[in-house]
Amino acid sequence: MAQQRPKKIRVPVDGVLLLDKAAGMSSNDALMKAKWLLSAKKAGHTGTLDPFATGLLPLCFGEATKFSQDLLEADKTYETVVHLGITTDTGDTEGAVVATGEVSVTLPQIEQALAGFRGCIEQVPPMHSALKRDGKPLYEYARAGITLERAARSITIHHLELLDYQAPFLRLRVTCSKGTYIRVLGEDIGKALGCGAHLKELRRTGVGALTLAGAATLQSLEAAAETDRPAMLAPVDALLSTFPEIRLSSMLATRFLHGQRLPLGKEDVSLPSAKGRVRVYRKDNGQLLGTAQLMPYGVLAPERLVASLPQA
Repeated sequence: MAQQRPKKIRVPVDGVLLLDKAAGMSSNDALMKAKWLLSAKKAGHTGTLDPFATGLLPLCFGEATKFSQDLLEADKTYETVVHLGITTDTGDTEGAVVATGEVSVTLPQIEQALAGFRGCIEQVPPMHSALKRDGKPLYEYARAGITLERAARSITIHHLELLDYQAPFLRLRVTCSKGTYIRVLGEDIGKALGCGAHLKELRRTGVGALTLAGAATLQSLEAAAETDRPAMLAPVDALLSTFPEIRLSSMLATRFLHGQRLPLGKEDVSLPSAKGRVRVYRKDNGQLLGTAQLMPYGVLAPERLVASLPQA
């Protein structure tokens, strides 16, 4: 009888792994591998990348999972190569070719086409996506040869830049709102140019304020000593860096962690000039307490609270 492998002991791990995902792996597989390597009890990702895509996939562990929704809502930045003249049934290299067209476009024509996709636009989600209809993802219908009507959705292309054109390849940089499908954007650009297109490459370089700077690969995580791996994670508040901060006295911190609304005065704390979402710390030791809404008249309303974290 084969000897059973000892069960891996899971430990509390808190932080954010800025993962540079490799091509050919699903986001969930990447998460499960990282979770296993870190022996983490709790983990979650912040929005998926297609298996053929590479780049930034922030993975949240422990207390950081409480703030993962913020990255789901965040703008994303990509660099992509659009292959003009060939259309596939998935919009990328993983699909079958369904049409070809002659590529004879000029740079002015490309720039004119790109201009039509900047700003707020309507986009029809692809059939090969995880969006659900009657409890079943659209890609399951697509694999069965079924095409369903999909309503167009409003998205925003904040930035769309032509980096290079070497026919038949367009290299673009895109910053867009949540819910944008870069595969569909590439297809629609191909339609606008009259030749069709699909994505040859897709790399995500930014999620909100997070970038690939300092990102790790699964290979580098695996190569590190097990005791050194937690140090490769960014702190929990890396997800909150765009929010103003408030630091509370130990007495107010205790009340905050009990979920109490706190009427703050200038003598209690230095208040940000703008109201809205803030990150909250304990003043004496710098411990992250969570997030809150700073209301009119200086009232601090707790939002998401964290358990006690080790001090840096």
